[in-house]
Amino acid sequence: MAIINTGLLTKGLRSEFLNRFENAPNLYTDLATRIPSTSDSETYRWLGTVPRMREWGNGRLAMGMRTESYSVENLKYEATIEVDRDEIADDQTGQIRIRIGEMAQQAATHKDYLLAQLLINGGSTGFNSYDGVTFFNDAHVSGNSGNQDNDLTATAADADNPTTTEFKNALKQAIGQMLAFKDDKGEPMMIGATGLTCVVPPTMYFTALESINASVVDSTSNVLSGAARVVTMPHLTDASTWYLLKTDGVVRPFIFQDREPVEFGALTEDSEDGFKREKFLYGVRARYSMAYGYWQFAIRTDFTV
Repeated sequence: MAIINTGLLTKGLRSEFLNRFENAPNLYTDLATRIPSTSDSETYRWLGTVPRMREWGNGRLAMGMRTESYSVENLKYEATIEVDRDEIADDQTGQIRIRIGEMAQQAATHKDYLLAQLLINGGSTGFNSYDGVTFFNDAHVSGNSGNQDNDLTATAADADNPTTTEFKNALKQAIGQMLAFKDDKGEPMMIGATGLTCVVPPTMYFTALESINASVVDSTSNVLSGAARVVTMPHLTDASTWYLLKTDGVVRPFIFQDREPVEFGALTEDSEDGFKREKFLYGVRARYSMAYGYWQFAIRTDFTV
């Protein structure tokens, strides 16, 4: 992501910040579609699907498109640390540098945090998809699609500690459900079983890896071997819940609405605080928003006993 340099940071600290920020790993770039924003909010119009090719017959037949829309407001975010001038003068161990590096890490992974909150709250009131119901819901309806369910359950002897076989069965169910989704005309969406990602809590990570990567599970050839990749998010604390996402579509399950890139600045000895209080301020700000995209490309599964 682009960095706006205000010219106020000292060269060493600025270099530390940029290096840490740009090299920090993140997930949102794979799970969300980036949409540049040019105003305080953006409206997304989901026009439904285009008609299938038909025999020419008596000529062209123009068909209208269903319109569903919602608006996403850009939000402003910041983080600021205060450093005493003497701390900088006496810093012999690089502690200030470490704090700046930690700030860069937090700024770089903030969008992953926002995306995790959308996953966690996807079934709660107010966290709606473009069709007006919660993002994870058993009654998604668009046009002639009929009720469709992207909020599943699966059985496990221990819901917080599913076995490899139990996870494999849940994954088969989730993939089958996603492939069967219909568009607003009641036709199959033709979702391919590609670009699939399992997002799991840390406690489920190795179970999911084994379920997908093992060539044999319980003495049986594993037909799901290599079917998806596995990633984990530390903010997912519900040990019984995981998510299947399709991430290679034109629109992904989530939208990253990018209004203003991360901007860093500092108030040092030339500022009022620096002169009167000998306090230096280092801060980061940005404007953006993380929102829901296609619910058809996301399925939540909750293990139950």
